[in-house]
Amino acid sequence: MKQRKFKTEVSELLQLIIHSLYSNKEIFLRELVSNSSDALDKLKYLSLTDEKLKGFAFEPRIDISFTEGDKRTLTISDNGLGMDEDDLANNLGTIASSGTKKFLASLTEEQKKDSNLIGQFGVGFYSAFMVADKVEVISRKAGEEIAHKWSSTGKGTYSLEETTREEQGTTITLYLGEEGTEFANRWQIQQLVKKYSDHVAFPIFLSYDQESVDDKKKDKDGNPLKTVEHKVEQINNSSALWRNNKNDITPEEYNEFYKSSSYDSEDPLFYIHTKAEGAIEYTTLFFIPAKAPFDMNQADYRPGVKLFVKRVYITDDDKELLPTYLRFVRGIIDSEDLPLNVSREILQQNRVMSSIRNASVKKLLSEFQKISEQNPDKYATFIEQYNRPLKEGLYSDYANRDTLLELVRFKSSTEDGYVSLASYKERMSTDQKSIYYITGGKESTLKASPLLEAYRKRGFEVLIMSDDIDDIVVGSIGTYKDLPLKAINKSGAVDDLKSDEEPVEKTKESKKLIKKIKKALGDKVKDVVISSRLVESPAVVVVDENDPSVQMQQLLKSMGQGDFEDIKPILEVNIEDPMVKKIEASDDDEYVADLCSVLLDQALLAEGVMPKDPVAFTKKLHSLLSR
Repeated sequence: MKQRKFKTEVSELLQLIIHSLYSNKEIFLRELVSNSSDALDKLKYLSLTDEKLKGFAFEPRIDISFTEGDKRTLTISDNGLGMDEDDLANNLGTIASSGTKKFLASLTEEQKKDSNLIGQFGVGFYSAFMVADKVEVISRKAGEEIAHKWSSTGKGTYSLEETTREEQGTTITLYLGEEGTEFANRWQIQQLVKKYSDHVAFPIFLSYDQESVDDKKKDKDGNPLKTVEHKVEQINNSSALWRNNKNDITPEEYNEFYKSSSYDSEDPLFYIHTKAEGAIEYTTLFFIPAKAPFDMNQADYRPGVKLFVKRVYITDDDKELLPTYLRFVRGIIDSEDLPLNVSREILQQNRVMSSIRNASVKKLLSEFQKISEQNPDKYATFIEQYNRPLKEGLYSDYANRDTLLELVRFKSSTEDGYVSLASYKERMSTDQKSIYYITGGKESTLKASPLLEAYRKRGFEVLIMSDDIDDIVVGSIGTYKDLPLKAINKSGAVDDLKSDEEPVEKTKESKKLIKKIKKALGDKVKDVVISSRLVESPAVVVVDENDPSVQMQQLLKSMGQGDFEDIKPILEVNIEDPMVKKIEASDDDEYVADLCSVLLDQALLAEGVMPKDPVAFTKKLHSLLSR
């Protein structure tokens, strides 16, 4: 017997699971049944594609049994692929996901109560220690003769030794502790399997002893004779739900299937079930989670769609099945036309898969559009969760851009909640020439921007784009139904206002003022101009039409991308403002320099950007106030 230590992150994970993470301890059975189902899927696939296992005959099944009395146990067994010694050590002694430890460290106390998180990381096996004082795993890999036993109390170490098992597969025995005695019960097991695993695609059998009383037969004392009969019965539906006619499936069955296959305890927001027939035959069943997957915006996100071929599971780890911006979608693609031994490399170039992918994207987007029109409240909930990834599609999916333009939503300077580009266009006044927007920074900062003053005065609505990707996304749109989109924090949008109002007269004095401010600020700015759109504020910073916004520059810098030292802001000044008039009236070069410097830093602060030298800014501000 070999005694080994868990890797550090496993020990930490076990403590987290046992003491805080799983508020709903019954989830452990869902996790273990799901692992058995995965093992059966893998062997079924390899028996069709792997030369060593081709033609491997087996009847896939999962068996559950329990013992009562003082030492209660619960056993979950399958005849799937099984594991060898290395597999046991790697799968049960370490965490496969590189981001798991970092993620666990970042969880709040509230998040630690979420019973879905561990399942999403594929480490649900460890949930067994919530109800068991000891766990034993006996496994024999398909095609091998030797079996191995893994055993642990979950307290830092585990043991590995050779043993025997009649056939391939894995048997997990839980020695139930005080927290788990309730699960050595027939009715409890049946209820949990029905709740979480009814649509697992393989039969789940429960073995139990049933006591009965025969009044016609008496024991030696004359009492009715009690008999015990051992029974084995299937306790799940085991149908591939997506293959059934959707008219025969109830909403409750859809919801149960989603929860059992996606490690989510909430019903989906909605689902889309499609069967395509003709040149290419396939079935898709897609679910939209009520809440965005926790890893949705991480580079190493887990794809949510599983690929089957003629009901044979192929993969759930292929990011090519749907485009990246639809990574929040969960569900099934089942093709009748792909070869069973299709590889990941072939998938990316396969004509059939490409057709299924393109049709699936169009179907999903059309359903989103339908919901937006028929059920605005549900669509508002959807947008709260998935607006950001949909925006990514605007610059990554040109073929569907027109549809996506109707689906994405933005905040507004005049309306509550989210608005569409179509509704913005309907509200436009007849003298408005463009769709105006402002990007960069938080929503509250943008709504308070001095740049909005003149647009509010004219009654022009401005879209508030506070997502970190909006600068990139909106720049790729250009126009919406022949209307140009113009950023008011760039120099080009001001021209629309100039044509609507008497131009600011550039007198000899105002030209002299601008020259004075330029001289004081030097290379801190690209230019200084008289503003035609400021009403109450003294100054505002904008950027040249082709330059990234000040906030975008900061974001890219924080990511180590780009050198923006040569990109300077343009300072627009309100020549009617008292502070600006003081600059104009003063002949004190040092005083003017301080005023101009504070004027620029205040304008940057209004856009949510810290001055480059906050200490110098506060000193100059103090000096000016003391005067």
